[in-house]
Amino acid sequence: MNLNAHRPWITPLVIGAFGLSAVTGVLMFFHLDSGLNKTAHEWLSWAMVIGVLLHLLLNMNAFKRYFTQTTARVVMGVFALVLALSFIPAGGAKSEPGFAPPVRALAQAPISVLAQVAGTSTDEVRAKLTAAGLTVTNEQQSVADLVGPDLRQQIGALTRVLPGGSSR
Repeated sequence: MNLNAHRPWITPLVIGAFGLSAVTGVLMFFHLDSGLNKTAHEWLSWAMVIGVLLHLLLNMNAFKRYFTQTTARVVMGVFALVLALSFIPAGGAKSEPGFAPPVRALAQAPISVLAQVAGTSTDEVRAKLTAAGLTVTNEQQSVADLVGPDLRQQIGALTRVLPGGSSR
């Protein structure tokens, strides 16, 4: 395949993909992203990867020269080191998503309080949890008491109880 024939679109692909990735990345960094910004950043960054690989193939001789220059080797080495260090777990245990604390607090509330939050009766909450296969013995139990500490299971049970949740 003659890549030189494709030069007119390969470099613009890299430029466009870089622009998209840079803007969406900055928006995400400052928590200003909305709509499909994160999805576009994650998926369309593949266009940048492909474009950069094609650009590299088009300019292989110039690329190889960078490995003979001390400054270029140092800069690339620093980034390679930062990449390697980024795989080291920070702070030990894996952190939970930001929504976990409020979900855990809601899951630890007694069923009577959960009924108030859901805007329904304690009997209705009990019925929904029982329909989900959980054994409710009194209204002072919590979802956490019924399903344990697993966040996913707590979310699943709460989803059945709260308005707009699944009735499966």
